[in-house]
Amino acid sequence: MKISKILIGIDDSKYAEYAASYGFDIAKTFNARVGLVHIVEPSVTPITTTDTIMGMPMQDLGVNQMEIIDIQNQQGENIIERTIKNYAGNLQVTHFNEFGSTADGILNCSKEFKADLIVIGTHGRTGIDRLLMGSVAETVVRNSEVPVLVVPLIEKDNS
Repeated sequence: MKISKILIGIDDSKYAEYAASYGFDIAKTFNARVGLVHIVEPSVTPITTTDTIMGMPMQDLGVNQMEIIDIQNQQGENIIERTIKNYAGNLQVTHFNEFGSTADGILNCSKEFKADLIVIGTHGRTGIDRLLMGSVAETVVRNSEVPVLVVPLIEKDNS
């Protein structure tokens, strides 16, 4: 088995942070190139100004859809930059900051990057939470054409 390109899915969670650390360790072992992918799922705001959120009309928020997209894009860039700074060392890193469905975005980027392995974290939701929230990790595992390493967060016992 040759691993020369590893795609790591990241977001601003401790689960993704742990998976990124794990993925970069593997990349260093194999001297592999890394692709970092951060997917922003579009936020939906009501079109009419008569809809309210917590009693406040949408028009009074002072933020339009383009501003929200710009803010999300900048946050994604910050997450990517921080991850590269913390883990990349001398590894060659390509990054993707995409909009859309998280699972589909990871799968599409893995094809574009020609990844040999996908590394993603998992929130470890079970039961009704997983049913209601969906599972990015499960969707990626079921639909990927390359191996997927799903990294659970291991909390250290400080006792």
